[in-house]
Amino acid sequence: MYTSPRKMRETMPQTPIFSSMLGSSCSGQVQPDMGERCVDPVYQDGNLVSGSLEALIEHLVPTMDYYPDRTYIFTFLLSSRVFIHPHELLAKVGQICIKQKQQLETGTEAEKAKLKSFAAKIIQLLKEWTETFPYDFQDEKSMKELKEIAHRITQCDEENGTMKKIISQMTQTLLMALSARSQYQEIREKFRQPVTDKGTILKTKPQSTQKDILSVCCDPLILAQQLTYIELERVSNIYPEDLMQIVSHMDSLDNHKCRGDVTKTYNLEAYDNWFNCLSMLVATEICRVVKKKQRTRMVEFFIDVARECFNIGNFNSMMAIISGMNLSPVARLKKTWSKVKTAKFDVLEHHMDPSSNFCNYRTALQGAAQRSQTANSNREKIVIPVFNLFIKDIYFLHKIHTNRLPNGQINFKKFWEISRQIHDFLTWKQVECPFEKDKKIQSYLLTAPIYSEEALFIASFESEGPENHMEKDSWKTLRTTLLNRA
Repeated sequence: MYTSPRKMRETMPQTPIFSSMLGSSCSGQVQPDMGERCVDPVYQDGNLVSGSLEALIEHLVPTMDYYPDRTYIFTFLLSSRVFIHPHELLAKVGQICIKQKQQLETGTEAEKAKLKSFAAKIIQLLKEWTETFPYDFQDEKSMKELKEIAHRITQCDEENGTMKKIISQMTQTLLMALSARSQYQEIREKFRQPVTDKGTILKTKPQSTQKDILSVCCDPLILAQQLTYIELERVSNIYPEDLMQIVSHMDSLDNHKCRGDVTKTYNLEAYDNWFNCLSMLVATEICRVVKKKQRTRMVEFFIDVARECFNIGNFNSMMAIISGMNLSPVARLKKTWSKVKTAKFDVLEHHMDPSSNFCNYRTALQGAAQRSQTANSNREKIVIPVFNLFIKDIYFLHKIHTNRLPNGQINFKKFWEISRQIHDFLTWKQVECPFEKDKKIQSYLLTAPIYSEEALFIASFESEGPENHMEKDSWKTLRTTLLNRA
């Protein structure tokens, strides 16, 4: 059933979402329960579902006859930050390594061989840790613990120095990853300020002199491809520990404490800001068009762009475009919408229908994910979920399920599910964009002026006059405020 743009707007996911979920960082640190009793992990159908923090750490560290499953390593290292700081976890891992190393240091050739085998497994664990979660080693304490473990391990192979070379290469790769991420944060996107200049908004210039998106790109498919390029570029700079901040920071708020180690969520905020900017850009492009015929063409163009985004698997841009067209200043343009061929828009709204927790969208996302798994080309591998909904899924998973069970053990079953969703996201973000970058189009998308909500309403009333007393009063107030603004 068709849902009008105005009604649809009322149920769309709202942004920004990070201010309420993440809040602001402050000093202090949640300390782990160092006195908890080590309880053997509990398994269900072969899967580890709970255990004490100490037991879970023991399960992480390799032995002579055991190496943890990679999915366990990822899940535990991802979720451990909720309970313990990375440098403290490294210290505990180091202590376990020392005990096992001492047990194997008997001096016999057989025990030396076992010691080398054990050391190789520890190096492999550290390698997986530093490659997957490099930001865990951003502070001096973590790097100090890493160096201490590495020093002890290299003593197991002093004869040929092979392990020392491997550790040196691992450390170099880690430092490069930290440097690259630091540089990205320094040049991260600066939020575009909405246009408030009265001359720009009140259309004092002829329409012919105004540059719009159609003058830069009139092909919906090409624009959808460039939007996808931008999405993948931003997604590539989001890391698993960024996403886990939602869980760890909410725990600190619930406990009326703040973790001093909470990483600034620049990447999440920049991506969230991109969604908002795209929505506002769509609304701006529509509202600032003077002639109804051209405005109708602009609406239909963005509908086609959103449809192409859907076909590609770029659901985030698709949702941003729909959100922009559902903003009140655009939705109120009844004369414009009456001329729009809404059949395609109906289909898009059906896919993004919020009922039953966005069931239609989730079905489409699942289909795109399945296509990605069997794809032979990068073009078919693209899956870009609606980021707001993805974040909210993690957030509510965390809120619905407790971190600990009544017996005090960590509810690891909860973190398996959170980890699975984050792992899917990481798989999708690694897809190499198959589309060639168009600098001209991307420059417009990223730098074109966007209107504030106030400016959008003014432009909307300029395009189609107020229809009732309430709109007339709003229009009069807005115009007076803007004209009197210095």
